[in-house]
Amino acid sequence: MGLDALRWLTWAFLIALAAETLTRLWLGSRQIAAVRANRDHVPEPFRGQIALADQQKAADYTMARVRLGRWATLVEALVKIALTVGGGLAAVDALWRHTGLGEPWRGACVVATLLLLLQLVGLPFSLWRTFRIEARFGFNRVSPRLYAVDLAKQWLLAALLGGPLLLATLTLMERAGARWWIWAWVIWLGWTLGLTWAAPKFIAPLFNRFSPLTDEALKKRVELLLERCGFAAGGGVFVMDGSLRSAHGNAYFTGIGRNKRIVFFDTLLSRIDTAEIEAVLAHELGHFRLHHVRQRLAASVLLTFGGLALLAWAARQPGFYAALGVPVPSPSMALLLFIVAVPVFTFFATPLMSWWSRRHERQADDFAAVHADAGQLAAALVKLFRDNASTLTPDRIHSAFFDSHPPALERIARLKALT
Repeated sequence: MGLDALRWLTWAFLIALAAETLTRLWLGSRQIAAVRANRDHVPEPFRGQIALADQQKAADYTMARVRLGRWATLVEALVKIALTVGGGLAAVDALWRHTGLGEPWRGACVVATLLLLLQLVGLPFSLWRTFRIEARFGFNRVSPRLYAVDLAKQWLLAALLGGPLLLATLTLMERAGARWWIWAWVIWLGWTLGLTWAAPKFIAPLFNRFSPLTDEALKKRVELLLERCGFAAGGGVFVMDGSLRSAHGNAYFTGIGRNKRIVFFDTLLSRIDTAEIEAVLAHELGHFRLHHVRQRLAASVLLTFGGLALLAWAARQPGFYAALGVPVPSPSMALLLFIVAVPVFTFFATPLMSWWSRRHERQADDFAAVHADAGQLAAALVKLFRDNASTLTPDRIHSAFFDSHPPALERIARLKALT
């Protein structure tokens, strides 16, 4: 790869990074403007259900989070420049070369060091979000001690679960020839399926307590709904002590095989009645019956296959390293450059993934309308929007990029049409 080609790749990366950063900042400005313009009036479909004070709280909460996100976007862009053309990755790599460690251990230490540095860069934003924004709006229930314990658990799990995968990948890159990426994909696939299966039963309980439903009347109603929907899982339906860390309420579907579970936050169950719980459960069951988890897992598998193939090609190109500030090629540098650079070029595919997620949510709403009561689901969602301080009036372009669920006005109107 000649000098002109190197310059082309360098400038392509910098232009793509600038485009991503400016687009994120622009979308944030649009979101703030849309929310501020509607701060002092409740949209017509929600009047009588959501007070003006709640609408104003949601607007202020949304704007505070977006403003913090804009600062995080700027810092992230600067960090990516510093790591690549600024020589940051090369400096860390050179530092570890002086230790005399052999591969794959040296490469694993390089990757671990950079990932830790990235975590530390993001830590101030996480702390501000948790102890300033979430606390200011009455959502945070995490003590500094619990925050530190959670962070230590996350880092330990990353080392124990991700470390062997990283070592295996670097070893294959070094010794398995040109088709190393196929073997790496097979290992990653087994690792992902195993983790998806194990997470609900063995990993999530390290952070939260999961209890079976104890309300007998509700339990009976849930069992009948499960039977109607054909949900015969070994996991079942659980209540999570979400109130340990946050006042936000939610529900989700997780796991595969006999470990698949539907989980309700205790904060959600304390705010909605039995019929609304049944409707929310029917929505979550819709994700199971319509195979949404499988589809997303399959998409992840295919994307990883393509990504590893691209990484294998890029790792063989000396210009790939030189154009992005790394003078000495190595498997660890190829992996880190890929992690840093590729998301910059794929950012504009974000709306496609968000659209797919919103499509799944609409399908799950339709499923709930058939097997429960669409009106009750709408009522539960209104309470969720209110209690979670979710904006009812997002900017449509910002929503198209980032929202995994349809906007509140659209979703409630659609559910009411199904009643």
